[in-house]
Amino acid sequence: MVCHSRKGKALTTVHAKGKTLAVVPKSAERGADAAARALEAVLASLEDSKAEDIVTIDIAGKSALGDYMVVVSGRSNRHVMAISDHLLTDLKDDGFGTARVEGQEGGDWILIDTGDIIVHVFRPETREFYNIEKMWAAPDMDETRH
Repeated sequence: MVCHSRKGKALTTVHAKGKTLAVVPKSAERGADAAARALEAVLASLEDSKAEDIVTIDIAGKSALGDYMVVVSGRSNRHVMAISDHLLTDLKDDGFGTARVEGQEGGDWILIDTGDIIVHVFRPETREFYNIEKMWAAPDMDETRH
């Protein structure tokens, strides 16, 4: 059993025949520095793939999911899949390991979770329908109370 912390790093230990093995995080870097470096790599890959309408949302402190959410569009299903494939390859080549991926079969909406960064790659129609940027841009409930 492995649980993940706010940064996606394993917190619990793995038990095997009565011995406890510590689960070591993939990256030697910690916190904001690692997230910022990963974000630079993600944005460079997305630019290289000609991803459109790139939006970065800082979710640190707002969510346990990670530090940043990046939302982009591809022109077609094929472009969405190509952007995702290129990003996964670049992340692995840059030493960020293998990210978790959902939705690769269809190419309408692919979610890539690196631990620190969650990337949503949409077809424009799908992105407009779900409009997740608006949901994450909403003010915190505590900030609106008087």
